[in-house]
Amino acid sequence: MLTGDLLIGATAVRGTHGEISAIDPRTGEKLEPSYGLGGIADVERAAALAEAAFDTYRETTPQARAAFLTTIADGIDALGADLTARVGAETGIPPARAGGELARTTNQLRLFAAVVLDGGFLGARIDPALPDRTPLPRPDLRRRFVPVGPVAVFAASNFPIAFSVGGGDTAAALAAGAPVIVKAHSSHPGTSELVGRVIQAAVAEHGLPEGVFSMLFGTGREVGIALVTDPRIKAVGFTGSRSGGLALVAAAQARPEPIPVYAEMSSINPVLVLPAALRDRGAEIGRGLVGSMTVGQGQLCTSPGLVIMLDGSGADALADAAADALRPVPAAPMLSPGIQHAFTDGVARLRDAAGVVTIAAGGNDDDLAAPGQAHLFRTTKQRLDADPTLTEEVFGASSLIVTAGSVDELREIIAGLEGQLTLTLHADDEDLDLARTLLPLLERKAGRIVVNGWPTGVEVGHAMVHGGPFPATSDARTTSVGTAAIERFLRPVAYQNLPAALLPAGLDDANTLGVPRRIDGR
Repeated sequence: MLTGDLLIGATAVRGTHGEISAIDPRTGEKLEPSYGLGGIADVERAAALAEAAFDTYRETTPQARAAFLTTIADGIDALGADLTARVGAETGIPPARAGGELARTTNQLRLFAAVVLDGGFLGARIDPALPDRTPLPRPDLRRRFVPVGPVAVFAASNFPIAFSVGGGDTAAALAAGAPVIVKAHSSHPGTSELVGRVIQAAVAEHGLPEGVFSMLFGTGREVGIALVTDPRIKAVGFTGSRSGGLALVAAAQARPEPIPVYAEMSSINPVLVLPAALRDRGAEIGRGLVGSMTVGQGQLCTSPGLVIMLDGSGADALADAAADALRPVPAAPMLSPGIQHAFTDGVARLRDAAGVVTIAAGGNDDDLAAPGQAHLFRTTKQRLDADPTLTEEVFGASSLIVTAGSVDELREIIAGLEGQLTLTLHADDEDLDLARTLLPLLERKAGRIVVNGWPTGVEVGHAMVHGGPFPATSDARTTSVGTAAIERFLRPVAYQNLPAALLPAGLDDANTLGVPRRIDGR
């Protein structure tokens, strides 16, 4: 049963700094229960518990930590229909997508359990002593990665399970050996509590210190800034708006001890259609664009918001096919009334901009409390040059087609873009020489380059990069999806001439953990 409480360590307490209720975006109904909001004292309590838990949790064996992650996955799986029903009530996400997101969440928890058992994430390296080396002897040097310390995770609005309380940031931090304090998202508090209680129960079941996990609610920025500026917090994971992410980055950098904030913020995920592909399959690409931009009502961080191509008959064919595909797309509820209002404002900005033509809109539904009506626009490079705001993100099912007069102009458009999570290239065999010359530019602009596909859909695996140059993320060196996400919450420590009795497990001569190691460079 949902209670509306904060989860601070092993306790559930009612927040006393106001309250919130989830709103069903389909009906406008206020959902029970209401949730009490936390304050500074709650942040301090959670941070104190996390710090007290850190040294014990960080030294759990790989087997123990993997079992803990697996228990969390099993517990979330067991929520099943109760969880997906609450997701639907709070966000309007249909059951099939919610079920897919549940599976993705538990699969990534189990994937991180496998990463922990493998031990390669420890980065163990040993340079044995060379006492007879000349002109100077070499000391015994051994290195491993250790967790940075307690981590604050800010849940996202658009993935209420996979990027929320038990999502990728939490899984990566717990796998690294870092206690986690989650600031749950106010638009899906019941979903957050269901998952939060699973994690809280897993902590107790495995006999871990209670501060390994806490979950707080708070509106505005008070709780968030308090978390980021608490000296016991050593790293932050965030998915949300550019303004929110930059506020956290600024607060973290202003601390006496600055800490990293791994913020995923803003991306329009441009699609570049090269000439031969445009000529031979423009209409097919146009239909694919609509399929991608309307997934999840366009509320995915990889939704394609900009399409770039040469002007001409191929562009017309693409635009016409996209318009025909878009018109019958029904309106669907957006995640929350606030997101719907922001989307409506963004669409109006494009619709009213000089030189921008609305070429199609999907259906609307006045019976929905927060309807999202898909829109497709078209303009030219000249208008884009005159009004750079046209490339600002509109979070929802909206995309802008931009036509250029030459290949050089295509290149200029890409060069003028901000950093992106993804950049998609549609190219046929005749386009490959041109694509080869463009690839270095694309690499400078995006964390993931997609060829002859669509950016929506992010595989959770070992090679995935879900990150990119600013403002896609605040640190382009990292990913928030895939097993490499664990690296954000680790730091290296070298041990010089430690006696055998003091060597950490995994760096000892017998390799008691059985982890992969690089010894003397091999």
